[in-house]
Amino acid sequence: MSEDRRYLDLVAGYLDRFARERNLSMPPLGPDGVGQVQRGSAVVSIHALADRGVLLLLARVAPAPAPDRAAALWPRLLEASFLQTGDAAFARHPKTGDVYLRILRSLDQLDYEEFEDLVHTIATVADEWDDKLARELA
Repeated sequence: MSEDRRYLDLVAGYLDRFARERNLSMPPLGPDGVGQVQRGSAVVSIHALADRGVLLLLARVAPAPAPDRAAALWPRLLEASFLQTGDAAFARHPKTGDVYLRILRSLDQLDYEEFEDLVHTIATVADEWDDKLARELA
């Protein structure tokens, strides 16, 4: 079995277990290595980038801020990334400018407990911050 296939099977199994343990009905990891989990208003995309040996978790938390608000927002989000978001960090989508939370982790030696913790962390933080940023940027 190729390393890429092993990584995809690993993440697919973890995602399936995550859903079963919570009695969630979710589609399985797709053949492209992408799956999703929803918590409250936050949707977390799970990307098994097998060819790179990386797990990427993404959650969009706000549309691109208006230029007059961006200057004040980004320093605050960078500080929050350092102090308030656990393993997650804020990022700006390079094409759209939308605000995301992201976690990047090597797939090598990733166990289920860490996977579960990473998904829980980003989902919890995204659910809090998408609401917070919606109020602030409205």
